[in-house]
Amino acid sequence: MLYLILKYAVTSALVVLISEIARRNDRVGALIASLPLVTILTLLWLQFEKTDPEKISNHAYYTFWFVIPTLPMFLAFPKLYSTFGFWPALGSCVLLTLLLFLSSNYVLEKFGIKLI
Repeated sequence: MLYLILKYAVTSALVVLISEIARRNDRVGALIASLPLVTILTLLWLQFEKTDPEKISNHAYYTFWFVIPTLPMFLAFPKLYSTFGFWPALGSCVLLTLLLFLSSNYVLEKFGIKLI
């Protein structure tokens, strides 16, 4: 139980730290947020828990394919935010990302890569 609490504390502290840095310096915050810190933490937690190496490798592999459809959101959000405001922009980006996930899954299946 203590280990689970440690996982929550470290992971949430990372998110809070990044948001605090971003509040003070948008570029440095974005740089830190763009690093695959959550994925690295996840890989570390899986390793510490002695998870099967194939499962750890699969996590990294699938993370790559799931990151690609999220990238357009980062380009669309600033324009949508300045035009429509925060919540409509965020909602639109969530829908865009969902559509891109489904589309990329469809295309990748044609190449033998099954995500969902």
